[in-house]
Amino acid sequence: MSNTTSNTGFEGFGAKAIFVRYGFLIIIAAFVAFFSFYTDSFLNGSNLLNIVEGSAILLILALGMTLIVTMGGIDLSVGIAMDFGAAFAIVAMKEYQVAWYFAVLIGIAGGGLVGLLNAFLVVKLKVSPFMATLGTFFIGSSVQRIFTNGGGPISYRRVAQEYRDLAVGDIAGIPTEVVIAFVVLVIYFLLLERSVFGKRMHAIGLQQSAALVSGIKVRHYLFFGFVFASATCAIGGIIGSANLRMFTPLAGYSYLLDAIAAVFIGASIHPQGRPNVPGTLIGVLFLGIVANGLNLLGLNFNTKDALSGIILVGALALAVMQKRLR
Repeated sequence: MSNTTSNTGFEGFGAKAIFVRYGFLIIIAAFVAFFSFYTDSFLNGSNLLNIVEGSAILLILALGMTLIVTMGGIDLSVGIAMDFGAAFAIVAMKEYQVAWYFAVLIGIAGGGLVGLLNAFLVVKLKVSPFMATLGTFFIGSSVQRIFTNGGGPISYRRVAQEYRDLAVGDIAGIPTEVVIAFVVLVIYFLLLERSVFGKRMHAIGLQQSAALVSGIKVRHYLFFGFVFASATCAIGGIIGSANLRMFTPLAGYSYLLDAIAAVFIGASIHPQGRPNVPGTLIGVLFLGIVANGLNLLGLNFNTKDALSGIILVGALALAVMQKRLR
């Protein structure tokens, strides 16, 4: 009798351990199998490339969000930073005829301004990251509407081909936006996962007061983190504007919830349940797989959005459940 109880307990522990460690990967595999069975083109090479290419901008924003969450905060203004990157670059080329590469730098600086405001509110005024970035979101949204007289797009069809190629070109047969996203991914991986900087960022996120006592210049790290994350998000806006050859106000808002979800999905995969760059990549690909698979099923717009929302909520609930079980 005791042996049976012992075996059952061991099996239960094994199932629990598998769920905690690999639950989300199993869910991803299930979705891949489902879409592969019910659609003929899901596993086609061109479709898989579409998933990767379509996830590039989201990955860039999610990496910026990963940095902020690692510091123990949240950034509701990543979409604003993305919009400012697109706006500054397009306006610089259209109104001031600057070279495309200077426009890229100006766009990144425009996104950095959003981070500067966040850093000022959080570091100098001691506003919580949630409230500070929420305020930045409202300010940035209003600025875009005012600048565009109500939210109309700013089009510039005569952008340099080199700028356009940031979105539609390729390098050695690989889409340029995928290459850019990969470079950003490597930078963030080295920065957060393989450097003293990353260790200190994690220490700040775990317990800021303890990080202060240990001699970490918390204010400096927070300031850099907000600015760097926003500048990163601006790169996503630049790619989007290169694709459409225009700046569309508030376009970045549609990426906000997915960026947050990708980070927390990625954290659920980590053994300690902390935000991490490889996990964020997996979270982004999961969202890309779901979006692509639902499109291939031919669902109408409302049904697809409802299912996407249900899957997203379920994924976040699974992430929370895994964290609690740990």
